Amino acid sequence: MLDKLEAIQQRFNDVSEQLTQPEAMSDMKRFKALNKEYKDLGKIVTEYKAYQQVLSNIDNAKEVIATEKDQDFREMAKAEMDELLPEQERLEAVIKELLIPKDPNDSKDVIMEIRAGAGGDEAAIFAGDLQRMYMRFAEKQGLRMDLIDATEGTSGGYKEIVLSLKGEDVYGKLKFESGVHRVQRVPATETQGRIHTSVASIVVMPEAEELDIELDMNDIRKDLFMSSGPGGQSVNTTYSAVRLTHLPTGIVAQCQDQKSQLKNFDKAMQVLRSRIYEIELAKKNEAEGAARKSMIGGGDRSDKIRTYNYPQGRVTDHRIGYTVYNLPSVMDGNIDDFVEQLRLAESAERLKEGVA
Repeated sequence: MLDKLEAIQQRFNDVSEQLTQPEAMSDMKRFKALNKEYKDLGKIVTEYKAYQQVLSNIDNAKEVIATEKDQDFREMAKAEMDELLPEQERLEAVIKELLIPKDPNDSKDVIMEIRAGAGGDEAAIFAGDLQRMYMRFAEKQGLRMDLIDATEGTSGGYKEIVLSLKGEDVYGKLKFESGVHRVQRVPATETQGRIHTSVASIVVMPEAEELDIELDMNDIRKDLFMSSGPGGQSVNTTYSAVRLTHLPTGIVAQCQDQKSQLKNFDKAMQVLRSRIYEIELAKKNEAEGAARKSMIGGGDRSDKIRTYNYPQGRVTDHRIGYTVYNLPSVMDGNIDDFVEQLRLAESAERLKEGVA
């Protein structure tokens, strides 16, 4: 492991040097790739330096214990060893995890789509609850959430809502949220007090940039229409809403959130590019055999992944068999436990497969 860390330290220094060269700054694609590599390697190098310091302190403490005649000094050294050895183990575990090859998309921002499924009005209300849950999670994580497009439900919530989330390692945090989320509760519209089961589906896509995928504007049809909203309050008098259709694939993306046609166009392009990128990514993964039918890795969108049971106050993630009994807290955006448990499960799978 030390040889590998030394090589990473050297590569980090090389990348740092390259970033200062004029030729790197003149090539935006290369500069961005180098900058990302510098940031990723920097996390490992920081822990490696701390690890080196701990090893050095352990050697010094051992020497004191072996050679020092003063009993008090030897006792101090032994007490220091009692603190240093667990820290050595902790840093080794951290470094081993950092050395596991990461999904290159983990650092990307995301496009999130939430759609009401079976359950009528209650499914739309649940989709709205999920949107609020992720909004609160974003606030607590320091992420920025922006609305791209939404179709509201007749009794509240959303039939469909498209959002963008930006920040550090957003896709890495939210990629396992894709799938079918199921709610079991007594709907507000239920007069008999019966528990209903409704579902909403979530798709989390890495946000593709122009550098990731190039689109020919000749392949895209642009349609303009008037934006609409509840009660006529958001009805626009100009054709500012934008719908884009990618003719080769038939993929459609639209945005009517902004008053500016240009801003709506940019957001719609953002979604369109990400949807096409996701399809290409799935093809690439399948070709490489990387889309494993694992308990968490890139499962089918139709897979039921989580149940929110209100009578029991329970939330269960079916992929890893993880259950908590703090549903109100989860719905208030505290999904960190699920994010962490799913991340750990992925890391364990990668280690088991010998990826590291």
